[in-house]
Order: sequence, then C-alpha cells, then structure tokens
Amino acid sequence: MQAQDIAALLNEPACSHNTQSKSGCARPKPGATAGGCSFDGAQIALLPIADVAHIVHGPIACAGSSWESRGTRSTGPTLYKIGMTTDMTEQDIIMGRGEKRLFHAIKQAVDSYAPAAVFVYNTCVPALIGDDIAAVCKTAAEKCGVPVVPVDCAGFYGTKNLGNRIAGEAMFKHVVGTAKPPPVHPDAQRPGITVHDVNLIGEYNIAGEFWNVLPLFDELGLRILCTLSGDARFRDVQTMHCAQASMVVCAKALLNVARRLENDYRIPYFEGSFYGVTDTSQAFRDFARLLKDPSLTARVEAMIVREEAIIHAALGPWRERLKGHRVLLYTGGVKSWSIVSALQDLGLEVVATGTNKSTEEDKARIREIMGDKTRMITDGSPKALLGAVKEYQADILIAGGRNMYTAMKARLPFLDINQEREFGYEGYGGMLELARQLALTLKSPVWQAVRRPAPWVGASAPVLASGSL
Repeated sequence: MQAQDIAALLNEPACSHNTQSKSGCARPKPGATAGGCSFDGAQIALLPIADVAHIVHGPIACAGSSWESRGTRSTGPTLYKIGMTTDMTEQDIIMGRGEKRLFHAIKQAVDSYAPAAVFVYNTCVPALIGDDIAAVCKTAAEKCGVPVVPVDCAGFYGTKNLGNRIAGEAMFKHVVGTAKPPPVHPDAQRPGITVHDVNLIGEYNIAGEFWNVLPLFDELGLRILCTLSGDARFRDVQTMHCAQASMVVCAKALLNVARRLENDYRIPYFEGSFYGVTDTSQAFRDFARLLKDPSLTARVEAMIVREEAIIHAALGPWRERLKGHRVLLYTGGVKSWSIVSALQDLGLEVVATGTNKSTEEDKARIREIMGDKTRMITDGSPKALLGAVKEYQADILIAGGRNMYTAMKARLPFLDINQEREFGYEGYGGMLELARQLALTLKSPVWQAVRRPAPWVGASAPVLASGSL
C-alpha cells in the first residue's frame, strides 16, 4: 500500500477528527501498534465472513497470535474458524519464494475447502521484501475460478483502527457491487408490508448476540442484506450497494464503508447501538426515519411498546438487586457510551468510562448520557485502573479480558464486556442476560471469602472493604 493510500484512509471525511483539525485522524507513531496493528485490525474486521478462506501471508506467528480473538458465531459455514497461513520462513525470504508459496496456498485452500472466495492478508515481512500480493491474487483468481481478494494490511502501516479501514476499503474496491441480492422470499412477503433492505456495518455478532435482535428485523419487514461482518457470507458483502439504509454499529471501525455507500450509491446511514433498552428502541426508530415509510414507523412504535413492557417487567427484580452499585467501565469505541446507557437502564451508577478508542462523537454522547457526572479515563494500566476504582469507590470493573487479572488480584468483581466474552448483551433479551451476569458477579459469595483475613492472621485483622486495594 502506498503512503498516499494510507493518508487517504486517515483523512476520513466522515470522521469527527476532520472537524477538529486539518490533519485528520492521528498518524501512525513508533510503538503505536502495541495492542493491535493494522493486520490485526483488518483480520478481525473480516474474519467473521464465514464462507471465505482467510489466508495470512507471512510468518506463522502472525496468524497464531491473532486467530479467533473475536468470539463471533455463525449460523452455517465454519470455514472462518480454520487458520490458514503461508508460514513464511527465513529460507523463503532469502530465496524470494513468498509469492510462489502464496499462490500454492490459495490453490490448496480452493481445492480442499471450495470457499466462496479467498481473502489474503498481507503482513510486515512480505510487505518489506516486496511481494506483490495483488498480482498473485489476480493470477490465482483466473486459474482457480474463485474471487481472491488482497487485503494489504501490513502491521507497520499503523494501528488496529487503520486496519479496520483498510479492510473496509478492500471490500469496497474488490467485493461490494459485484452481485445483486436474491428476490425477497415469498414467506417474507406479507400483505400491506413493504420489505426494505438494510445493512449493518461494524456488527460482529459477538457470542451470537445479534440473534437477540434479528427476529425483530424480520417482524418489521427489514431484510438485512449484510452484517459487515458478523455471520456474513461473501455474497452478502457483494450486495451491500442495493440496500436502502445502513446502520453503523461501531463508529470508528468501518465508517469509511458507510460513507462510500452514501456517496456512491446514495444509501443514507446513521450511527446507533443495540446495547440497552433505550438505544435498541432508538435504532429501530432511526431505521424508520431514514426509510420514510409510515407503515414501518407504525410497526416500529407498536413493537417498541410491546417489547419495552415485557423487558421492563422482567428486569424489575434484577434492578432491585443491582440498585445502588457503582461501576467503573473501561472499554472504547461505541461501547464507551452504549454500555453506559445500558447500565443506567439497570439502575447502576457509572462512575467513569474509558475513552481510549472513542471518537469525538462517542465522547459527546457520553457527556449527554452522564451529564455533570461525566468522568473519562484513557490510561488503562493496572495502576491507573485500580487507582480509579479506589478514587470513585467502584463495586465492579467492567472491561476487556486483559484487565481481568488486575481485578482479581485486587479482589474486585469483574465482568468481561469486550470481544472475547461468552455472553451476548444486545437487544431487549440481551439486557436480561447482562443483568443476570452482573448480579451473579456482584453477589457471588467468593468476594466475602477472599476479603476475610487468612486464618493465620488472627481474628483482629480488619475485613477488606469492597474496592480495597
């Protein structure tokens, strides 16, 4: 990838950074890839496309260190779970055999698994020695009769977020617009209801959580052409240009795809969330607003009244158990505000939220939701997090898996909210699961046990309070 291509991706017109300064998004800095490089960002953005063979071109460590880091789930094909790499060695580099290995890897993947397409992810080593993956992919596609898409995302290009955008650019350049969607199935057609085609961009179906929301789309007559990329198929991505509206779920990841769909195909989009009762209802209202269908608006409002009544009744006992507890939330992106909204729906007090990976729009929404109590933290080091827990008297830390052991060592309840989690929290039903997991965590008897003094210390030793360090 050329320097001007990277600069263009960083200068995303739809990104809030362009309203703050002339320079656009932050440029890559030495050491900026710690915690995720461009390759990692591109791979996790596209890996959930389930019927594609995903080949990592480079040393085996690149594939081994990043595979299945996002707990997405599929209703059908599981090809995305098979790790494929060209496993470049020192001899391949010295002898210049990288392109040859890549071609044979593509052929082997096609012969062995008959994928709908092959995605090739470039990494640092082949990018440095000059392997032309675009040419290899073009030749392989002609020989094998299967689309082969180059994703030039060498890790040294920049951060994980840049990799997300590179992935979106690759999809728009090579995949989107290459097929038409099938006709609406007769079973989905109901008298008096117009079926509308929509996209979800940046929805990854973590722990299968989007399946909590999908039945509501079907009920309302909203056909999802593509969820880029949770539980998606290659053909879904090909047909994204035929949608009538798009929802951007993770604003910082694939915003360039939504913006280009709007510019090139006149498909309007909005940014929303399915976390929390309030935000889930608002997301469906925003779809109705963009599609301008009075019948759809009426169906949406009727559905919201019904679903909110059901979930509020179900959440009543849980709210009583959770009321008054204080939460320190350390995450990023859309979750920095959408999870705040969800926790407030449950009656919890969010004392601070992380904003390390949040856009200016995300921060504005945090201020709107939290009001005068807004506290944002960007330092995720163990010392800083535990200091915040003590300062704000938090009862629980909600963060990503990498922070779990920090909380455990401090004898502090912890709930995983990021991409490695085992439970889905989207939609109305997801709120019930979130409340259940919070109650199980906060009320577990283990915390009383670990905070008691050890038997050999003596009965006079003080009992550690919640949040003690």
